[in-house]
Amino acid sequence: MAEKTLKQDEIDALFEAARSSTSAAAAADVRARVVPYSFSSAGQISNDQLRAISLLNDLFARNLTHNLAAWLRTRFQVNLVSAEQILFNDFLLRIPEISYVASVRLEPLGALSVLQLDLGLAPPIIDLLLGGEGRDGPLRELTDIEESILGSVVEIICRELTAAWQPVGLSFNFERRQMQTQVARVISVAEKTLCLSFEIRMPHSSGLLNLAFPAVVANTILRRLTSDWGRRRRHTGEARARVEAVARRIRFGGSLQLPAVRLVAGALETLEPGSVLDLGLPASTDPVLRVGGQVLASAQAIRLGAYRGARVERTLVEVER
Repeated sequence: MAEKTLKQDEIDALFEAARSSTSAAAAADVRARVVPYSFSSAGQISNDQLRAISLLNDLFARNLTHNLAAWLRTRFQVNLVSAEQILFNDFLLRIPEISYVASVRLEPLGALSVLQLDLGLAPPIIDLLLGGEGRDGPLRELTDIEESILGSVVEIICRELTAAWQPVGLSFNFERRQMQTQVARVISVAEKTLCLSFEIRMPHSSGLLNLAFPAVVANTILRRLTSDWGRRRRHTGEARARVEAVARRIRFGGSLQLPAVRLVAGALETLEPGSVLDLGLPASTDPVLRVGGQVLASAQAIRLGAYRGARVERTLVEVER
């Protein structure tokens, strides 16, 4: 069978046909990707912005978890639940009838945002700060003293928000508590807001912490997050090694202590040198090693040369890895 030899003009015609078919396929692919644009979707949060917001607020949740747990001396867990854009009127509809709502001023923008905390969290927090065990209580309005105590907790929340949101250059300043009828005056009900929801868990209670930012603040935050902080930076191995070496030298406050006990005032009144104080704990109770306010392990006090030491017996469930 004889082989057919193509002439130059035939070869050129084949290449031209191949290019034409490739261009037609590319044009068809472009037409397939084109979708109608909806102006109502303008200003919506993109996936990159949502990732940046989640990373930023995960940092806030971790810091608040550690600092409030150490301050209240109990387990206190904060987790980011959602980040979304909704109308402020929809945010108002989510607020329970009995709730703690406060206005927070954001500087240097001078804009107001809204912080809402479930009042179911108030009784255990107030009970802990007054020396109790953090037991749950009935859902009711706060007294003036209780409101002042809870206000100090909100100030800590604002301080941790300022620390976590430092990359976008915003400062959170607790202004005052707002009554339910006054909240609608803080932000226009028809304005689109950035809403962040956090779940708070305590040993005897749980609830939500919600934040609503007006559009001007949300746009500023999203723009700065996407352009600056949201961009991942890669470090050389040498730089990472230096950072790790410095981090290993960081000192945390630690203590080896027995579990908390309740004592009768009369036993303390008659306390003298040489007295034996009954703590009401079994003799087999192990001390616990706490570092940075977090329980790490059960341990025994030992002598290590001229110093005291702690011999770890076993790690405990509360350890966060």
